[in-house]
Amino acid sequence: MNYAVIVAGGNGSRMKSSIPKQFIELQGKPILFYTVQNFLQFKPKLKIILVLPPHDSKATHFLESYFPNQSQIQLVSGGLTRFHSVQNGLRAIPQNETGIVFIHDGVRPFVSQQVMQQCYETANNYGDAIPCLPSKDSLRRVTDLQNAAVPRQEYVTIQTPQTFQIAAIKSAYACEYDEAFTDEASVYEYAGNEIHLVPGNEENIKITTPFDLDLANLVLTQKHDATRIH
Repeated sequence: MNYAVIVAGGNGSRMKSSIPKQFIELQGKPILFYTVQNFLQFKPKLKIILVLPPHDSKATHFLESYFPNQSQIQLVSGGLTRFHSVQNGLRAIPQNETGIVFIHDGVRPFVSQQVMQQCYETANNYGDAIPCLPSKDSLRRVTDLQNAAVPRQEYVTIQTPQTFQIAAIKSAYACEYDEAFTDEASVYEYAGNEIHLVPGNEENIKITTPFDLDLANLVLTQKHDATRIH
């Protein structure tokens, strides 16, 4: 069985909104709707674990409003940090389950089907797949004492879905939390595993600011226009 753990436990602070960012509307529907729908289109029988803020009535309302007949969607409460939220999501997968699990940001609604397919195939073959993009900007390393240019070609930016064989990532998340864990790949690597990078897609933005929301509206409009043309 294959799973997607979709982590949407954030709030609207950087968005300057009283509404948690995953529930902010994008052309009439919550951002989270497009994210969930995207995974269901990729694999209709995929089991989806939605990790949402605890005691949030919006979560139940969201499912009842947009996915009332999707029995394979399960709600799980988030934790203190992203690490703990992902850990809670992974604990909802039955013990001894085999297959692949995607771990994805709830506010990344535009990961392409091609990237998901490549993540799935690479994780099947090698144990994990982490989508990334090359850096377009010049980079500098900043410390308390100085700053210095670093070779841009040696760095990439990381996206989600970070994708793993279920048993391996569940085993990695049996460890204690460390502040050095910035994403799932860092936890998996800490457990002694090798990271396998795959190309991401530029539209796979993380919507966290008002500017991101404007950009997301543009991306969604272009997708709708492309669908009408075809």
